[in-house]
Amino acid sequence: MSWLASTAYDASDEIAGRTEQHFPDFLAPGTIVASFRDLRPMLYRAVSPFLRDSHEDVREAAVIAALILAEHPALAEHRDHLAVHARSILDTSGNGHNQRVAQKALEAWGHDATDSGPFLEGSWDWGPHSDGRSYLEPPF
Repeated sequence: MSWLASTAYDASDEIAGRTEQHFPDFLAPGTIVASFRDLRPMLYRAVSPFLRDSHEDVREAAVIAALILAEHPALAEHRDHLAVHARSILDTSGNGHNQRVAQKALEAWGHDATDSGPFLEGSWDWGPHSDGRSYLEPPF
């Protein structure tokens, strides 16, 4: 589940937008990242049963994955429900990156996220590419 959350982050609007500034065809139809982004509604359906998993680490990874996947316009109807889970991440998680993802989702969806403190921008060292590989290399 953590791998999926990390992969979803690599293909998120934020990261894809930054990458596309330097590589204009990054999200061209048929690219790996564009194809992955098209799968977000299906992936959300696979992740959503784990939003209430009894294992905290599985549940938190599922919430983070779902928050990022819910950027897809077809998943907008799930955002209010996910806001409850995002607030839980802000209240209980010790992972700063996950808190940042939750706060940014709440803000993007028009929910109040003022109860949380500020988070540092640019958490580029999180995810499968923390070993220095490019964001253009699999597993996105």
